[in-house]
Amino acid sequence: MTHAIIFDCEFLTAPGAITRLWGGPFDPDPAVAQIGAVKLSLETGFEIQDEFQVLIASTDRFGNKVALDPFFTQLTGIEQAAMDRESVSRAEALTRFEHFAGEGTLWSWGKDELYLYGISCYLAGLKPALAATRFGNAIALAFNAGVPLEDLQKTSSGQLADYFGIKGNGRRHHDALDDAMSVALSLQFLLRNGKLQAADFQLPVQPKS
Repeated sequence: MTHAIIFDCEFLTAPGAITRLWGGPFDPDPAVAQIGAVKLSLETGFEIQDEFQVLIASTDRFGNKVALDPFFTQLTGIEQAAMDRESVSRAEALTRFEHFAGEGTLWSWGKDELYLYGISCYLAGLKPALAATRFGNAIALAFNAGVPLEDLQKTSSGQLADYFGIKGNGRRHHDALDDAMSVALSLQFLLRNGKLQAADFQLPVQPKS
C-alpha cells in the first residue's frame, strides 16, 4: 500500500437541519455537494502527492435542481454561481473521485462515505462502486496515535491541523479540500513523529492497547 486518500464532503443543509437530522418539512436531503481529497504517501517522507476537488450538481431525489440555501453558502463559501458554472453530475463526480483514489484506502474524519455512497447514491439511484471495506475513520488513527478521546470529540476536521500547531495557507473550515488537507497534514505529522506507521492504515483498524 503506497498511499492513502484523505477525503472530506460537504452536503446540502439549511438552518437547523442537522439538529433535526434533516427532518424538517422542507429541509434538503443531505446529498453531497462537494468532495475534496488529498493523496498522502505512506512511503519515505510521507509527502502530499496530489489534491482533488469537485462540485456536484445539486438535485433532489426527483432530479430537480436544488437552489443552495444561503446558510450552506455562508458555511462552505460555495456560491450558487460557482455551483451552476463548475458542478458535474453525481455519477461523473464519483467516477473522477474513484479514479483519483486508485487502490489506496480512503479515510475521512468520521464516516463521510455514508453520505457519499449511502445517502447520495441512494437518492440518485446509483450503485456504489467502492466497497465499504475500502473506507476507514481517521479519528481511530488519531486515537491510536495517542490523541485523547475528549480532544477528538471536540475537534472538527478543519480544526485538526490547528490542534497540532501545523501552519497552513488560509485554510477555510467547511471547504471539503481544505478540511481534507487539515486531516492529511495532521496524519502526516503523526507519521513523521513516529506516532503512526504506514501499517496502521491497513483496514480494519483495531484499538491499540
